Amino acid sequence: MIKKINDILAGWPMTMIGGVFLIGSFVLPRIGYPAGENLAWVCVIICGIPLLYLSIYRIIYNKGISKISSALLISMAMIAAILIGDLFAAGEVAFIMEIGALLEDMTTERAKKGLKNLIALTPETGRVIRKGKENIVPVSDIHIDELLRVLPGETIPVDGIILNGETSIDQSVMTGESLPVDKTTGDSVFSGTINRFGSIDFKAAKVGEDSSLQKLIRMVEDAEKNQAPTQRIADVWASWLVPVALLIAVSAYVFTGNIVRAVTVMVVFCPCALVLTTPTAIMAAIGQATKHGVIIKSGEALEKMGKADTIAFDKTGTLTIGKLEVSDIIPLTDISEEELLVLTASAESRSEHPIGKAITERALKDNLSLKEISDFKMTTGKGISATISGKLMYFGNDKYIKEAHIPASYETMETLDALRNEGKASVIVSDAEKIIGIIALSDTIRPEAADIVNKLSKMQTKSVLLTGDNAKAAAYLASKAGITQVHADLFPEQKVEMINALKKEGNVCMIGDGVNDAPALKTADVGIAMGAMGSDIAVESADIALMTDDISKLPYLKWLSNTTVKTIKAAITLSMCINFVAVTLSVLGKLTPTTGALVHNAGSCFVVLLAALLYDRKYK
Repeated sequence: MIKKINDILAGWPMTMIGGVFLIGSFVLPRIGYPAGENLAWVCVIICGIPLLYLSIYRIIYNKGISKISSALLISMAMIAAILIGDLFAAGEVAFIMEIGALLEDMTTERAKKGLKNLIALTPETGRVIRKGKENIVPVSDIHIDELLRVLPGETIPVDGIILNGETSIDQSVMTGESLPVDKTTGDSVFSGTINRFGSIDFKAAKVGEDSSLQKLIRMVEDAEKNQAPTQRIADVWASWLVPVALLIAVSAYVFTGNIVRAVTVMVVFCPCALVLTTPTAIMAAIGQATKHGVIIKSGEALEKMGKADTIAFDKTGTLTIGKLEVSDIIPLTDISEEELLVLTASAESRSEHPIGKAITERALKDNLSLKEISDFKMTTGKGISATISGKLMYFGNDKYIKEAHIPASYETMETLDALRNEGKASVIVSDAEKIIGIIALSDTIRPEAADIVNKLSKMQTKSVLLTGDNAKAAAYLASKAGITQVHADLFPEQKVEMINALKKEGNVCMIGDGVNDAPALKTADVGIAMGAMGSDIAVESADIALMTDDISKLPYLKWLSNTTVKTIKAAITLSMCINFVAVTLSVLGKLTPTTGALVHNAGSCFVVLLAALLYDRKYK
C-alpha cells in the first residue's frame, strides 16, 4: 500500500502539481498574501514522501556506504528547512530531486517485449508417430527417441536427427544464415526452425528445456538479469557529500550559534545539480541521436559505447544487405548471358526457393521475357528440371547434375570452387548432354562497410566478424570489408562464448539484426541492432538501434558518447564550484534558506542548460 501511494506521488502529474503549488508559495507572500507560503506544504508532501521513502529504503536494504545516498542528504535538508519554518526551501529541494529522478527514469526505461517475442517462437505442438499413426501432441508430451514427422511449412518442435527424407530448413532463427540449409538423412534439426520444402521423419534428441530454442530463451533471460543498472553519479558522490555537508553545517552552528546558517548550508549543499545533470545530458544526447535515426535506450549505453574498443559484427543483414542477388552469369558454351538468364529464370519462376526467386527477380528487373515451360519437377535440396522449347533442362547443384549423368569439365569444377571460396551459391544450368552455364548468387556487402571498418580502426577500435554462415563465405566477405578476425559457423551459444572471450581483452560492442543475435547483443557491453530490417527480438535486446540500418553511424555514436560524458563531467565540476561559493556565503550569513534555495535553483538551471546544449552540438 505504501509503495503504491509512493508510486502515484512520484509520477509526473503529481510532481507538476507540487511544482505549481511551490511557485504559488513563493509568489503570493510577495504580493500581499503571506498565508500563501503554506502552499509549499503540498509540494513538500507530494515530492517529499517519495524522497523519504527512497532514503529509508536505501538505509534498510543497501549495503555498506551505498546506504548513504543523495536522497538522504536532500531529505535531511528538507526536514531541517521545515523545522526552522522555511517551507519554500524544503519544497524546492524535494521538487528538484523529484524532477531529476523522473528524468533519469525516462532515459533508462527499457522495453521488455523482446523475450515475449522469442517465447512466441516456441512450437506448441508436434506430429509424433506412435504405433504407426500420426498424433499431434503438445511439445511437452514429446519424449527423447520418439519418431516425429514435419511437413513443408511446419516448425520443427524439438531437436533431432533426420531418419528419412530430404528438405531445406530455414535456420535463421538460430544461425542468421540467409539461405535455407539443405538437410538429409543423418543431419541434425533444431527446434524453432522452419521446414521449407520436403517432408522428413526424425528422432527426437533434445526436448523441453534442453532444446536449442529454450536455451536461446534462457540466454536472453540470463543476460537480462546480468545487466546491472548504472549507479547514479550523485549517489556515488553522496557517500562523502553527506558527511562533509553535516560537518560544515554543524561547524557553522557551533561557531556562529545561528541555526539558520546551518540549515542554509544543508539546502545549498544538496546535490540537485548532480541529480539533474546526468539525465539532462543523456536526454539531450538521446534526442540528438534520434534526429540522426539512432535510438539509444539508456545513458549507460552511451557511456559504454565510448569505452568500446572492439566491435563484433554479425554478417547477414549487418555487414551485408541481407538479400540474395545474382552476382555472376557465366556462359560455358556459345550461349549469351541474357539467354542463360532467361532459360534459368523461366524454370525458376515455378520455384518457391529463395535462390529461384532471386534469379526470377533479376530477369524481371532486366525486362526480359520468360519462356513457357512444361514438365516442371523439383528435387528438394538439389534442383529443378523443366522442358523449355521442347528441350529438357536441369538447374541445380553439382550433386543434382551428377545424378543426371551430365559430365562436368575440369574448368567447370574450378569455376564452382572459385565461387564457393567467395561464399556464393551456384546454380548449374545444363541440357540433357552438357553443362551450358552457371549462375551465381550472393548476399551483397554494404558499400560503406570497408570505409566504416577503416574509420573504426583509426579510432583504435578493432572489428571482428561473428557469423553463423560457413567459413568460406565469411572469410571472403570479411576480406572485402577489411576485417581480419573472423569466427564462422557459430550457433547463438557460440557467439555468446566469443563475446565473453573478447570481453576479457576489452570492452565489446556487438552489432546484429537477427533473433540469433539477441543473446550476444545482451552479453556484450553494449548491443546495437539494425532496426529497420532487424527482428523485433534483436531490437528489444539491444541497447541501441540503427533505425535506418546505416552502419556509418558507428563513428558518430562513439563521438556522441564521448561528448556526453565530457559534458556531464564539466557540468558536475561547475555545479560543485557554485556549491562551494554558496556554502561560503551561507556560513557568512549572506544567504538565508530561501535565498539559498533560489541560488541553488539558479545554479541547477544553469547546469541543466549547459547539459541541454548537447542536443544541438554538431558532429564533425
